[in-house]
Amino acid sequence: MLAVAAEGVYRPQEDSQLLIDALERSGEVPGRRVLDLCTGSGVVAIAAARMGADHVTALDICPRAVRYASANAAAAGVDISIKLGSWNEALNWEPFDLVVCNPPYVPTSPAVDPNSVAPWAGPATAWDGGADGRMILDPLCDVAGAMLAEGGSMFLVQSEFSGVEESLARLSWSGLKTEIVVSQSIPWGPVVTAQEQWLRETGRLRDDRDDEVLVVIRADKP
Repeated sequence: MLAVAAEGVYRPQEDSQLLIDALERSGEVPGRRVLDLCTGSGVVAIAAARMGADHVTALDICPRAVRYASANAAAAGVDISIKLGSWNEALNWEPFDLVVCNPPYVPTSPAVDPNSVAPWAGPATAWDGGADGRMILDPLCDVAGAMLAEGGSMFLVQSEFSGVEESLARLSWSGLKTEIVVSQSIPWGPVVTAQEQWLRETGRLRDDRDDEVLVVIRADKP
């Protein structure tokens, strides 16, 4: 997995690799039009290009991420269209065969100080999903079907703490067939660690565990 990211850009972590693994196992990438939302360092987009995608488009709201994703793609020798913008701008383009996304999904206390989080976790915009972790997940799930061509699929990674069942339900309401294709327990990252007390106070952590389960959801459009 590519490990290059600048200060202020989300560095590839376990969720990035989990998403790449799910794509590779699916066998769906070769010859397909792929859209990578919240691309960060570009690691997932680069992986899709290496898997044989016909064309890869990547989006991020951070200019620094776009610059480094472009540099990483050039270093990897792959051709990717990397654009500055939010995920909803993709609705203005043609539908895609595959949409992949590693969005901000961590439930985050309104009182959390981003400076208390290890800087290698990247900027708050890369992980702050709002108080319930669903600030981006909800609208993204609601319009997923509109981004996909017939027979297309979305691959979405998120934490158990941000409502996996709610994502499955919202994607289903969008007319998509859903399933969890990969799950993995990982130690807490710096964001969860920095707000352990708040997560316990809000009932998201109810025991002495120090890990979380990440899942990749696949949503297929008939």
